[in-house]
Amino acid sequence: QVQIVESGGGLVQPGGSLRLSCTVSTTIFSAYYMGWYRQPPGKERELVASLTGGGSSIWYEDSVKGRFTISRDNAKNTVYLQLNSLKPEDTAVYYCNRNLRVHGTAWDWGQGTQVTVSS
Repeated sequence: QVQIVESGGGLVQPGGSLRLSCTVSTTIFSAYYMGWYRQPPGKERELVASLTGGGSSIWYEDSVKGRFTISRDNAKNTVYLQLNSLKPEDTAVYYCNRNLRVHGTAWDWGQGTQVTVSS
């Protein structure tokens, strides 16, 4: 059973930065397109960034382009999300998982990591 552990969230002022990490317990991590998702309060979970197994092709949702950077270290089974120029509307629980649009199904979701942007 694959386990996912996200970390790095917190409370930050508008304009601030955070770096999220996600470690996945699978033996073939590099085979998967990975994604970062977020779920704002009262809303559906949405995909905000994704990258291929080797990290060469990256996609961002329009609202985070130029502010968020996704990356991965396959030797550590870890995917990262650098969040810069944070806005209050970025407040959400952030999750990582394999890209559902590519793989069709998700692994069991982790606990996520809370990001709160507020002054």
